[in-house]
Amino acid sequence: MIEIPDLALGGLSAGTLLAFALGGGLWRSRLHRARQDEEIAVLRTRLDRSGQELDGARGELGQARGEADSVRVALAAEIVHLADKRISAEVAHAAHPHVRVPGPLDPELAGGALVDGLDQVLAGVLAAIDRERGRVDAAARAGMRGATRDIQAGLYRLQDQLRVLQERYDDPELAQTLYALDHENEQSLRRAQVTAVVCGAWVGLAREESHLVEAVTGGQSRLVGYHRVQVNNHLEPGTALVSHAVEPVAIITAELLDNALRHSAPDTQVIVNLERVHHGVAITVDDSGVGMAPEERAWADRMVAGKDPILLSELGDPPRLGLAAIGQLTRRFDLSVDLSSPSPYGGVRAVLLVKSHLLSHIDPAEQPPAASTPRSTRPAADAAAPQGRAAVHGHAEPLAGATDDPAAGHGDATVAADVRPARDTPAATAPPAGDDVLPQRRRRVRPATAAEAATPNPPPLAVTPDQAAAALGALQSGTAAARAVTDTEGSDPR
Repeated sequence: MIEIPDLALGGLSAGTLLAFALGGGLWRSRLHRARQDEEIAVLRTRLDRSGQELDGARGELGQARGEADSVRVALAAEIVHLADKRISAEVAHAAHPHVRVPGPLDPELAGGALVDGLDQVLAGVLAAIDRERGRVDAAARAGMRGATRDIQAGLYRLQDQLRVLQERYDDPELAQTLYALDHENEQSLRRAQVTAVVCGAWVGLAREESHLVEAVTGGQSRLVGYHRVQVNNHLEPGTALVSHAVEPVAIITAELLDNALRHSAPDTQVIVNLERVHHGVAITVDDSGVGMAPEERAWADRMVAGKDPILLSELGDPPRLGLAAIGQLTRRFDLSVDLSSPSPYGGVRAVLLVKSHLLSHIDPAEQPPAASTPRSTRPAADAAAPQGRAAVHGHAEPLAGATDDPAAGHGDATVAADVRPARDTPAATAPPAGDDVLPQRRRRVRPATAAEAATPNPPPLAVTPDQAAAALGALQSGTAAARAVTDTEGSDPR
Protein backbone atom coordinates (compact mmCIF):
# COMPACT_ATOMS: atom_id res chain seq x y z
CA MET A 1 0.00 0.00 0.00
CA ILE A 2 1.11 3.46 -0.74
CA GLU A 3 1.58 5.58 2.26
CA ILE A 4 -0.16 8.87 2.77
CA PRO A 5 3.03 11.00 2.72
CA ASP A 6 3.98 9.56 -0.60
CA LEU A 7 0.59 10.35 -1.98
CA ALA A 8 0.75 13.82 -0.65
CA LEU A 9 4.17 14.25 -2.09
CA GLY A 10 3.04 12.96 -5.46
CA GLY A 11 0.01 15.20 -5.44
CA LEU A 12 2.11 18.11 -4.41
CA SER A 13 4.55 17.38 -7.21
CA ALA A 14 1.75 17.04 -9.71
CA GLY A 15 0.19 20.26 -8.52
CA THR A 16 3.52 21.97 -8.70
CA LEU A 17 4.01 20.77 -12.25
CA LEU A 18 0.46 21.76 -13.13
CA ALA A 19 1.04 25.15 -11.59
CA PHE A 20 4.20 25.60 -13.59
CA ALA A 21 2.43 24.53 -16.75
CA LEU A 22 -0.46 26.84 -16.11
CA GLY A 23 1.87 29.67 -15.19
CA GLY A 24 3.97 29.20 -18.36
CA GLY A 25 0.88 29.18 -20.49
CA LEU A 26 -0.46 32.26 -18.77
CA TRP A 27 2.88 33.96 -19.23
CA ARG A 28 3.03 33.03 -22.84
CA SER A 29 -0.52 34.29 -23.38
CA ARG A 30 0.35 37.55 -21.70
CA LEU A 31 3.40 37.91 -23.91
CA HIS A 32 1.32 37.17 -26.95
CA ARG A 33 -1.29 39.62 -25.83
CA ALA A 34 1.38 42.25 -25.23
CA ARG A 35 2.75 41.69 -28.69
CA GLN A 36 -0.75 41.94 -30.11
CA ASP A 37 -1.27 45.16 -28.20
CA GLU A 38 1.94 46.51 -29.64
CA GLU A 39 0.97 45.45 -33.14
CA ILE A 40 -2.46 46.98 -32.64
CA ALA A 41 -0.85 50.20 -31.49
CA VAL A 42 1.44 50.18 -34.50
CA LEU A 43 -1.50 49.51 -36.77
CA ARG A 44 -3.48 52.25 -35.13
CA THR A 45 -0.54 54.61 -35.63
CA ARG A 46 -0.28 53.60 -39.23
CA LEU A 47 -4.00 53.99 -39.64
CA ASP A 48 -3.90 57.43 -38.14
CA ARG A 49 -1.01 58.31 -40.38
CA SER A 50 -2.85 56.90 -43.39
CA GLY A 51 -5.88 58.91 -42.44
CA GLN A 52 -3.78 62.03 -42.27
CA GLU A 53 -2.21 61.24 -45.61
CA LEU A 54 -5.64 60.56 -47.01
CA ASP A 55 -6.85 63.89 -45.71
CA GLY A 56 -3.80 65.56 -47.30
CA ALA A 57 -4.44 63.75 -50.55
CA ARG A 58 -8.05 64.82 -50.44
CA GLY A 59 -6.90 68.42 -49.92
CA GLU A 60 -4.41 68.20 -52.76
CA LEU A 61 -7.05 66.63 -54.97
CA GLY A 62 -9.41 69.44 -54.17
CA GLN A 63 -6.69 72.00 -54.87
CA ALA A 64 -5.82 70.27 -58.14
CA ARG A 65 -9.48 70.27 -59.08
CA GLY A 66 -9.61 73.97 -58.34
CA GLU A 67 -6.51 74.62 -60.42
CA ALA A 68 -7.92 72.50 -63.23
CA ASP A 69 -11.13 74.47 -63.09
CA SER A 70 -9.21 77.77 -63.23
CA VAL A 71 -7.08 76.50 -66.12
CA ARG A 72 -10.20 75.35 -67.90
CA VAL A 73 -11.77 78.75 -67.41
CA ALA A 74 -8.58 80.52 -68.51
CA LEU A 75 -8.29 78.27 -71.57
CA ALA A 76 -11.89 78.99 -72.52
CA ALA A 77 -11.28 82.72 -72.08
CA GLU A 78 -8.08 82.57 -74.17
CA ILE A 79 -9.87 80.69 -76.95
CA VAL A 80 -12.70 83.21 -76.95
CA HIS A 81 -10.14 86.05 -76.92
CA LEU A 82 -8.26 84.40 -79.77
CA ALA A 83 -11.41 84.04 -81.87
CA ASP A 84 -12.88 87.45 -81.10
CA LYS A 85 -9.84 89.73 -80.85
CA ARG A 86 -6.51 88.31 -81.87
CA ILE A 87 -7.39 86.71 -85.22
CA SER A 88 -9.30 89.76 -86.44
CA ALA A 89 -6.51 92.05 -85.24
CA GLU A 90 -3.88 89.95 -87.02
CA VAL A 91 -5.89 90.07 -90.24
CA ALA A 92 -6.26 93.85 -89.95
CA HIS A 93 -2.55 94.18 -89.12
CA ALA A 94 -1.64 92.35 -92.33
CA ALA A 95 -3.40 95.08 -94.34
CA HIS A 96 -2.72 98.01 -91.99
CA PRO A 97 0.55 97.64 -90.04
CA HIS A 98 -0.41 100.40 -87.59
CA VAL A 99 -3.17 98.22 -86.07
CA ARG A 100 -2.07 96.84 -82.68
CA VAL A 101 -2.40 93.09 -82.11
CA PRO A 102 -3.37 92.17 -78.49
CA GLY A 103 -1.53 89.42 -76.64
CA PRO A 104 -2.89 86.71 -74.30
CA LEU A 105 -5.25 87.75 -71.51
CA ASP A 106 -3.16 86.26 -68.70
CA PRO A 107 0.45 87.47 -68.81
CA GLU A 108 1.50 84.56 -66.58
CA LEU A 109 0.62 82.16 -69.39
CA ALA A 110 3.08 83.77 -71.78
CA GLY A 111 5.80 81.35 -72.78
CA GLY A 112 3.86 78.30 -71.64
CA ALA A 113 2.72 75.34 -73.65
CA LEU A 114 -0.85 76.61 -73.69
CA VAL A 115 0.06 79.96 -75.25
CA ASP A 116 2.48 78.27 -77.66
CA GLY A 117 -0.33 76.01 -78.81
CA LEU A 118 -2.65 78.98 -79.29
CA ASP A 119 0.05 80.83 -81.24
CA GLN A 120 0.42 77.83 -83.53
CA VAL A 121 -3.32 77.82 -84.06
CA LEU A 122 -3.20 81.55 -84.85
CA ALA A 123 -0.32 81.07 -87.31
CA GLY A 124 -2.19 78.26 -89.05
CA VAL A 125 -5.35 80.34 -89.36
CA LEU A 126 -3.39 83.31 -90.75
CA ALA A 127 -1.61 81.08 -93.26
CA ALA A 128 -4.94 79.69 -94.43
CA ILE A 129 -6.35 83.21 -94.70
CA ASP A 130 -3.33 84.36 -96.72
CA ARG A 131 -3.70 81.44 -99.11
CA GLU A 132 -7.39 82.16 -99.55
CA ARG A 133 -6.75 85.87 -100.07
CA GLY A 134 -4.15 85.03 -102.68
CA ARG A 135 -6.54 82.70 -104.46
CA VAL A 136 -9.33 85.28 -104.44
CA ASP A 137 -6.93 88.01 -105.58
CA ALA A 138 -5.65 85.85 -108.45
CA ALA A 139 -9.21 85.14 -109.56
CA ALA A 140 -10.09 88.84 -109.40
CA ARG A 141 -6.97 89.77 -111.40
CA ALA A 142 -7.79 87.18 -114.05
CA GLY A 143 -11.34 88.48 -114.39
CA MET A 144 -10.17 92.10 -114.59
CA ARG A 145 -7.52 91.21 -117.18
CA GLY A 146 -10.17 89.70 -119.42
CA ALA A 147 -12.50 92.67 -118.95
CA THR A 148 -9.82 95.30 -119.55
CA ARG A 149 -8.60 93.43 -122.64
CA ASP A 150 -12.03 93.77 -124.22
CA ILE A 151 -12.34 97.39 -123.08
CA GLN A 152 -8.94 98.27 -124.55
CA ALA A 153 -9.82 96.67 -127.86
CA GLY A 154 -13.05 98.67 -128.04
CA LEU A 155 -11.26 101.91 -127.13
CA TYR A 156 -8.60 101.32 -129.79
CA ARG A 157 -11.34 100.80 -132.38
CA LEU A 158 -13.04 103.99 -131.24
CA GLN A 159 -9.72 105.83 -131.48
CA ASP A 160 -9.27 104.68 -135.08
CA GLN A 161 -12.79 105.82 -135.98
CA LEU A 162 -12.20 109.23 -134.41
CA ARG A 163 -9.00 109.69 -136.40
CA VAL A 164 -10.83 108.77 -139.60
CA LEU A 165 -13.45 111.41 -138.82
CA GLN A 166 -10.75 113.98 -138.03
CA GLU A 167 -9.21 113.43 -141.44
CA ARG A 168 -12.54 113.44 -143.27
CA TYR A 169 -14.15 116.66 -141.99
CA ASP A 170 -12.68 120.17 -141.99
CA ASP A 171 -15.34 121.96 -139.97
CA PRO A 172 -13.51 123.70 -137.08
CA GLU A 173 -16.24 123.14 -134.52
CA LEU A 174 -16.60 119.50 -135.49
CA ALA A 175 -12.84 119.06 -135.44
CA GLN A 176 -12.65 120.59 -131.97
CA THR A 177 -15.36 118.21 -130.77
CA LEU A 178 -13.59 115.24 -132.34
CA TYR A 179 -10.30 116.21 -130.71
CA ALA A 180 -12.05 116.55 -127.33
CA LEU A 181 -13.61 113.11 -127.78
CA ASP A 182 -10.25 111.70 -128.78
CA HIS A 183 -8.67 113.10 -125.62
CA GLU A 184 -11.44 111.66 -123.45
CA ASN A 185 -10.99 108.32 -125.17
CA GLU A 186 -7.25 108.51 -124.50
CA GLN A 187 -7.90 109.04 -120.79
CA SER A 188 -10.24 106.05 -120.67
CA LEU A 189 -7.65 104.00 -122.52
CA ARG A 190 -5.00 105.02 -119.99
CA ARG A 191 -7.17 103.94 -117.05
CA ALA A 192 -7.92 100.59 -118.69
CA GLN A 193 -4.24 100.12 -119.50
CA VAL A 194 -3.16 100.90 -115.92
CA THR A 195 -5.75 98.48 -114.56
CA ALA A 196 -4.53 95.75 -116.88
CA VAL A 197 -0.90 96.35 -115.86
CA VAL A 198 -1.78 96.11 -112.16
CA CYS A 199 -3.55 92.81 -112.86
CA GLY A 200 -0.44 91.37 -114.49
CA ALA A 201 -1.20 91.98 -118.16
CA TRP A 202 1.29 93.26 -120.72
CA VAL A 203 1.47 96.98 -121.45
CA GLY A 204 -0.57 96.41 -124.60
CA LEU A 205 1.52 98.35 -127.15
CA ALA A 206 4.71 97.46 -129.03
CA ARG A 207 6.55 100.51 -130.35
CA GLU A 208 9.72 101.27 -132.27
CA GLU A 209 12.66 103.10 -130.83
CA SER A 210 11.55 106.65 -130.04
CA HIS A 211 13.01 109.84 -128.69
CA LEU A 212 12.85 109.88 -124.91
CA VAL A 213 11.29 113.32 -124.88
CA GLU A 214 8.49 111.98 -127.09
CA ALA A 215 7.71 109.28 -124.52
CA VAL A 216 7.48 111.97 -121.82
CA THR A 217 5.23 114.26 -123.86
CA GLY A 218 3.18 111.22 -124.90
CA GLY A 219 2.48 110.49 -121.26
CA GLN A 220 1.71 114.18 -120.70
CA SER A 221 -0.85 114.22 -123.53
CA ARG A 222 -2.92 111.51 -121.80
CA LEU A 223 -3.85 113.77 -118.87
CA VAL A 224 -6.56 116.34 -118.31
CA GLY A 225 -4.27 119.13 -117.09
CA TYR A 226 -1.51 118.58 -119.63
CA HIS A 227 -1.25 122.37 -120.23
CA ARG A 228 0.03 122.80 -116.64
CA VAL A 229 3.08 120.61 -117.29
CA GLN A 230 6.34 122.31 -118.24
CA VAL A 231 8.97 119.99 -119.72
CA ASN A 232 12.61 121.08 -119.70
CA ASN A 233 14.71 118.94 -122.04
CA HIS A 234 18.38 118.97 -121.01
CA LEU A 235 19.35 115.85 -122.99
CA GLU A 236 21.55 115.54 -126.04
CA PRO A 237 19.56 115.59 -129.29
CA GLY A 238 18.85 112.04 -130.37
CA THR A 239 18.62 110.49 -126.90
CA ALA A 240 16.12 107.67 -127.38
CA LEU A 241 14.61 104.61 -125.75
CA VAL A 242 14.78 101.03 -126.92
CA SER A 243 11.52 99.72 -128.31
CA HIS A 244 10.35 97.70 -125.30
CA ALA A 245 10.94 100.60 -122.87
CA VAL A 246 8.98 103.31 -124.70
CA GLU A 247 5.49 102.46 -123.48
CA PRO A 248 6.52 101.65 -119.85
CA VAL A 249 8.29 105.02 -119.58
CA ALA A 250 5.23 106.78 -121.04
CA ILE A 251 2.89 105.03 -118.58
CA ILE A 252 5.08 105.75 -115.55
CA THR A 253 5.51 109.39 -116.58
CA ALA A 254 1.76 109.76 -117.07
CA GLU A 255 1.02 108.33 -113.60
CA LEU A 256 3.63 110.49 -111.88
CA LEU A 257 2.28 113.57 -113.64
CA ASP A 258 -1.30 112.58 -112.81
CA ASN A 259 -0.43 112.38 -109.10
CA ALA A 260 1.35 115.72 -109.29
CA LEU A 261 -1.58 117.41 -111.05
CA ARG A 262 -4.19 115.94 -108.72
CA HIS A 263 -2.39 116.96 -105.52
CA SER A 264 -1.44 120.51 -106.50
CA ALA A 265 -3.43 123.70 -107.00
CA PRO A 266 -4.95 124.17 -110.48
CA ASP A 267 -3.13 127.48 -110.97
CA THR A 268 0.34 125.98 -110.41
CA GLN A 269 2.71 124.26 -112.79
CA VAL A 270 4.30 120.83 -112.65
CA ILE A 271 7.96 121.00 -113.64
CA VAL A 272 9.57 118.09 -115.50
CA ASN A 273 13.33 118.01 -116.06
CA LEU A 274 15.12 115.52 -118.32
CA GLU A 275 18.77 115.23 -117.38
CA ARG A 276 21.62 112.88 -118.15
CA VAL A 277 23.10 111.16 -115.07
CA HIS A 278 25.86 108.64 -114.54
CA HIS A 279 23.69 105.53 -114.84
CA GLY A 280 21.28 106.75 -117.52
CA VAL A 281 18.64 109.47 -117.69
CA ALA A 282 16.70 110.96 -114.78
CA ILE A 283 13.15 112.23 -115.31
CA THR A 284 12.34 114.53 -112.37
CA VAL A 285 8.76 115.62 -111.63
CA ASP A 286 8.24 118.46 -109.12
CA ASP A 287 4.88 119.75 -107.97
CA SER A 288 3.77 122.51 -105.60
CA GLY A 289 1.23 120.45 -103.68
CA VAL A 290 0.80 119.66 -100.01
CA GLY A 291 3.35 116.86 -99.89
CA MET A 292 2.95 113.50 -98.17
CA ALA A 293 2.91 112.38 -94.56
CA PRO A 294 5.57 109.85 -93.45
CA GLU A 295 3.04 106.99 -93.50
CA GLU A 296 1.85 107.92 -96.99
CA ARG A 297 5.43 108.23 -98.21
CA ALA A 298 6.31 104.80 -96.81
CA TRP A 299 3.24 103.30 -98.49
CA ALA A 300 4.08 105.01 -101.79
CA ASP A 301 7.70 103.81 -101.64
CA ARG A 302 6.49 100.26 -101.10
CA MET A 303 4.11 100.56 -104.06
CA VAL A 304 6.61 101.93 -106.57
CA ALA A 305 9.38 99.53 -105.50
CA GLY A 306 7.46 96.53 -106.80
CA LYS A 307 9.40 94.08 -104.62
CA ASP A 308 6.61 92.83 -102.37
CA PRO A 309 3.45 91.20 -103.73
CA ILE A 310 0.52 93.58 -103.48
CA LEU A 311 -3.11 92.49 -103.29
CA LEU A 312 -5.93 94.42 -104.88
CA SER A 313 -7.55 94.76 -101.46
CA GLU A 314 -4.53 96.78 -100.28
CA LEU A 315 -5.11 99.52 -102.86
CA GLY A 316 -8.02 101.13 -101.02
CA ASP A 317 -11.60 101.90 -101.95
CA PRO A 318 -11.69 103.19 -104.62
CA PRO A 319 -8.42 101.46 -105.53
CA ARG A 320 -5.39 103.67 -106.19
CA LEU A 321 -3.88 101.91 -109.18
CA GLY A 322 -1.29 104.43 -110.38
CA LEU A 323 1.57 103.69 -107.97
CA ALA A 324 0.83 99.96 -108.09
CA ALA A 325 1.15 100.04 -111.88
CA ILE A 326 4.45 101.89 -111.53
CA GLY A 327 5.70 99.15 -109.20
CA GLN A 328 4.75 96.45 -111.69
CA LEU A 329 6.57 98.22 -114.54
CA THR A 330 9.70 99.04 -112.54
CA ARG A 331 10.03 95.38 -111.57
CA ARG A 332 9.49 94.08 -115.11
CA PHE A 333 11.62 96.55 -117.06
CA ASP A 334 14.45 97.29 -114.58
CA LEU A 335 13.40 100.88 -113.93
CA SER A 336 13.43 102.70 -110.60
CA VAL A 337 11.27 105.43 -109.08
CA ASP A 338 12.23 107.41 -105.98
CA LEU A 339 9.80 109.49 -103.91
CA SER A 340 11.95 110.11 -100.85
CA SER A 341 13.18 113.62 -101.69
CA PRO A 342 10.98 116.67 -100.99
CA SER A 343 10.36 119.07 -103.83
CA PRO A 344 11.92 122.55 -103.65
CA TYR A 345 8.46 123.87 -104.57
CA GLY A 346 6.96 122.45 -101.37
CA GLY A 347 5.30 119.37 -102.82
CA VAL A 348 6.63 115.96 -103.82
CA ARG A 349 9.60 115.18 -106.05
CA ALA A 350 9.41 111.97 -108.07
CA VAL A 351 12.50 110.76 -109.94
CA LEU A 352 12.28 108.10 -112.65
CA LEU A 353 15.69 106.61 -113.50
CA VAL A 354 15.98 105.08 -116.96
CA LYS A 355 19.15 103.01 -116.91
CA SER A 356 21.72 103.06 -119.68
CA HIS A 357 20.87 99.65 -121.13
CA LEU A 358 17.37 100.96 -121.94
CA LEU A 359 18.71 103.97 -123.86
CA SER A 360 19.49 104.25 -127.54
CA HIS A 361 20.36 106.92 -130.07
CA ILE A 362 18.38 108.16 -133.05
CA ASP A 363 19.82 110.53 -135.63
CA PRO A 364 17.62 113.63 -135.24
CA ALA A 365 18.35 114.61 -138.85
CA GLU A 366 16.94 111.37 -140.24
CA GLN A 367 14.17 110.92 -137.67
CA PRO A 368 13.48 114.23 -135.93
CA PRO A 369 11.25 114.34 -132.85
CA ALA A 370 7.72 115.66 -133.02
CA ALA A 371 7.35 119.38 -133.59
CA SER A 372 5.47 119.83 -130.30
CA THR A 373 8.24 118.34 -128.16
CA PRO A 374 10.49 120.80 -126.29
CA ARG A 375 13.88 121.34 -127.85
CA SER A 376 17.06 120.50 -125.99
CA THR A 377 18.65 123.24 -123.92
CA ARG A 378 22.11 121.68 -124.22
CA PRO A 379 24.66 124.00 -125.91
CA ALA A 380 26.31 122.97 -129.13
CA ALA A 381 29.60 122.06 -127.46
CA ASP A 382 27.89 119.55 -125.15
CA ALA A 383 25.89 118.07 -128.02
CA ALA A 384 28.97 117.75 -130.23
CA ALA A 385 31.30 116.42 -127.54
CA PRO A 386 30.06 112.79 -127.67
CA GLN A 387 30.26 112.85 -131.46
CA GLY A 388 33.80 114.20 -131.31
CA ARG A 389 34.86 111.48 -128.91
CA ALA A 390 33.27 108.89 -131.15
CA ALA A 391 35.18 110.26 -134.16
CA VAL A 392 38.47 109.88 -132.30
CA HIS A 393 37.76 106.18 -131.80
CA GLY A 394 36.66 105.70 -135.40
CA HIS A 395 32.89 105.64 -134.75
CA ALA A 396 31.88 109.08 -135.93
CA GLU A 397 28.20 109.85 -136.25
CA PRO A 398 26.59 112.83 -138.01
CA LEU A 399 25.84 115.74 -135.76
CA ALA A 400 22.31 116.89 -135.12
CA GLY A 401 21.47 119.42 -137.81
CA ALA A 402 24.62 118.73 -139.90
CA THR A 403 22.83 117.84 -143.13
CA ASP A 404 22.84 119.26 -146.63
CA ASP A 405 19.07 119.72 -146.57
CA PRO A 406 18.07 122.81 -144.58
CA ALA A 407 14.56 121.48 -144.20
CA ALA A 408 15.85 118.60 -142.11
CA GLY A 409 17.40 120.87 -139.49
CA HIS A 410 15.20 120.05 -136.51
CA GLY A 411 18.06 120.05 -133.99
CA ASP A 412 19.61 122.88 -132.05
CA ALA A 413 20.11 126.05 -134.08
CA THR A 414 23.57 126.63 -132.62
CA VAL A 415 24.70 123.22 -133.79
CA ALA A 416 23.69 123.99 -137.37
CA ALA A 417 25.44 127.37 -137.20
CA ASP A 418 28.69 125.75 -136.06
CA VAL A 419 28.60 123.07 -138.71
CA ARG A 420 27.80 125.12 -141.84
CA PRO A 421 31.12 127.00 -142.16
CA ALA A 422 32.99 123.69 -142.20
CA ARG A 423 31.39 122.81 -145.54
CA ASP A 424 33.08 125.68 -147.39
CA THR A 425 36.61 124.79 -146.33
CA PRO A 426 38.82 123.20 -148.97
CA ALA A 427 39.45 120.21 -146.74
CA ALA A 428 35.75 119.54 -146.63
CA THR A 429 35.03 120.05 -150.34
CA ALA A 430 38.11 118.85 -152.18
CA PRO A 431 38.80 115.14 -152.47
CA PRO A 432 42.05 113.79 -151.04
CA ALA A 433 45.06 114.09 -153.33
CA GLY A 434 46.00 110.98 -155.20
CA ASP A 435 42.63 109.28 -154.79
CA ASP A 436 40.85 108.23 -157.94
CA VAL A 437 37.40 109.41 -156.97
CA LEU A 438 34.66 111.06 -158.94
CA PRO A 439 33.83 114.68 -158.16
CA GLN A 440 30.77 115.12 -156.02
CA ARG A 441 28.19 117.88 -156.32
CA ARG A 442 27.82 119.76 -153.08
CA ARG A 443 25.38 122.44 -152.03
CA ARG A 444 26.91 125.87 -151.84
CA VAL A 445 26.25 127.69 -148.63
CA ARG A 446 26.70 131.43 -148.31
CA PRO A 447 29.49 132.11 -145.81
CA ALA A 448 28.33 133.91 -142.74
CA THR A 449 29.32 137.54 -142.45
CA ALA A 450 31.06 138.98 -139.43
CA ALA A 451 27.84 140.59 -138.18
CA GLU A 452 25.92 137.34 -138.54
CA ALA A 453 28.69 135.41 -136.82
CA ALA A 454 28.75 137.89 -133.94
CA THR A 455 24.98 137.84 -133.55
CA PRO A 456 23.91 134.69 -131.69
CA ASN A 457 21.03 132.76 -133.15
CA PRO A 458 17.86 133.15 -131.08
CA PRO A 459 16.68 129.96 -129.40
CA PRO A 460 13.76 128.23 -131.10
CA LEU A 461 10.37 129.22 -129.75
CA ALA A 462 8.69 126.48 -127.75
CA VAL A 463 5.22 125.73 -129.12
CA THR A 464 2.71 124.70 -126.48
CA PRO A 465 -0.09 122.24 -127.28
CA ASP A 466 -2.63 125.07 -126.94
CA GLN A 467 -0.77 127.19 -129.48
CA ALA A 468 -0.49 124.27 -131.88
CA ALA A 469 -4.23 123.58 -131.52
CA ALA A 470 -5.02 127.27 -132.09
CA ALA A 471 -2.87 127.35 -135.23
CA LEU A 472 -4.51 124.21 -136.54
CA GLY A 473 -7.96 125.64 -135.80
CA ALA A 474 -7.09 128.88 -137.59
CA LEU A 475 -5.87 126.90 -140.61
CA GLN A 476 -9.08 124.91 -140.70
CA SER A 477 -11.17 128.05 -140.27
CA GLY A 478 -9.36 129.74 -143.17
CA THR A 479 -9.80 126.69 -145.37
CA ALA A 480 -13.51 126.53 -144.60
CA ALA A 481 -13.91 130.27 -145.26
CA ALA A 482 -12.14 130.01 -148.62
CA ARG A 483 -14.35 127.11 -149.65
CA ALA A 484 -17.45 129.04 -148.62
CA VAL A 485 -16.45 131.98 -150.85
CA THR A 486 -15.86 129.82 -153.92
CA ASP A 487 -19.13 127.90 -153.52
CA THR A 488 -22.22 129.14 -155.38
CA GLU A 489 -25.12 130.68 -153.52
CA GLY A 490 -27.58 128.25 -152.05
CA SER A 491 -25.15 125.34 -152.02
CA ASP A 492 -24.47 123.43 -148.86
CA PRO A 493 -21.10 124.59 -147.45
CA ARG A 494 -20.44 121.12 -146.19
